Amino acid sequence: MKNVLIIEDDKNIVDLLEIHLKDLHCDITRIYDGEEGLNAALHDSFDLIILDLMLPSMDGMEVCRQIRMKGNTTPILMLTAKSEEIDKVLGLETGADDYLTKPFSVREFIARVKAIFRRSKINQQTKEDTSSSVLQFGDMKIEIEKRKVSIQDKRIELSPKEFELLVLLASHPGRSYNRQRILNLVWGYDFNGYEHTVNSHINRLRGKIEPDITKPTYILTTWGVGYRFNEEL
Repeated sequence: MKNVLIIEDDKNIVDLLEIHLKDLHCDITRIYDGEEGLNAALHDSFDLIILDLMLPSMDGMEVCRQIRMKGNTTPILMLTAKSEEIDKVLGLETGADDYLTKPFSVREFIARVKAIFRRSKINQQTKEDTSSSVLQFGDMKIEIEKRKVSIQDKRIELSPKEFELLVLLASHPGRSYNRQRILNLVWGYDFNGYEHTVNSHINRLRGKIEPDITKPTYILTTWGVGYRFNEEL
């Protein structure tokens, strides 16, 4: 049984989502307010959070941002009536795992939810397989189980996606990943057209870990392809 939190102020939409989530053997918690939803997300355990963008008291973007700031890595599927690309990009960069624009088909919704659950299962298996793994590259130490990154024994605070991005690249030094592949592996879904989301995350990650962002030491650019972790460290 999967525990799903729905933070959505349209009760008709919640009714519809609940019907189909129960077919996927999900137990549903309904909340119609942003602040109340944030409180529930931070104090209870869920396998998925379905989050509307426009909410009373606190909008979904801020709810998502605060969930991630607290280190909560529960997958978030963001819903919105807006279709502008900038809203999608902001949602993903804030920490959402997937994004659906209203109106959406039930079939598409179910497909997205199943994809998130599959990704979560793979992440859990990977975590179990590498629970004791520590990656060391010069002054950088990555402790996968603790989700901790330190450079010269100083902890570097990374967002969940920044950490996953770093682990992906650092686990395969020298292997080049194109942006679409990174989106699939880190975000767990095929976000066609949103490769610049990867660029912005790489830039922020470099800003936190690189001694000189103009001459990267750890994350290198493979021109015409994407990015790779420096295999010579």
